[in-house]
Amino acid sequence: MKQRRHAKFACPLVAGVDEVGRGPLAGPVVAAAVILAPRPLPRGLTDSKALSEADRDALDIKIRDRAIAWCVAEASVAEIDSINILQATLLAMRRAVAGLALRPTAVWVDGNRSPGITGPLRCVVGGDGQVPAISAASVIAKVARDRQMADLDAQFPGYGLAAHKGYGTPFHREALQRLGPTPIHRTSFAPVARAAGAGQRTLDLG
Repeated sequence: MKQRRHAKFACPLVAGVDEVGRGPLAGPVVAAAVILAPRPLPRGLTDSKALSEADRDALDIKIRDRAIAWCVAEASVAEIDSINILQATLLAMRRAVAGLALRPTAVWVDGNRSPGITGPLRCVVGGDGQVPAISAASVIAKVARDRQMADLDAQFPGYGLAAHKGYGTPFHREALQRLGPTPIHRTSFAPVARAAGAGQRTLDLG
């Protein structure tokens, strides 16, 4: 869990929250919570998926430097497989908010699902493209997860994790069938379960 706090502030402490990594076949789900100062806002804030990697990286630096507080948290692959991806996503969001160095006066979450946070809460469908604090959370969560997947690619070569970040691309699915799942693959996801089953049958046939 990572966080940042500025010593001085004079604005409502509204935290924007977003997640990245619900759909991939591998890796954790990562959430971020960000409390932005009202101005100056980093230029170019929007949904992280609409930005280039270079723009996300540049914004990531500005957000972490200018935010009143921020926190990046995650739910592990083991937690995803144990409690399902939706509940793991909500867990990561709760951890991100709990990890803020300042207690927010309100929390605005991207989407229509409440993570079960105590206090004033607003769910905003499409908030990552509309609400600056949620956009900021979207950006730093994605940058953090993308970098983590690049590191995992070095540990588990052959799957292309640095390129597709764990999503179920044709290359990734073919590698799963050929190499079998790794400890960072989500066995509760059907393509991974099928690959694991195929490997077990091959082993049984000896």
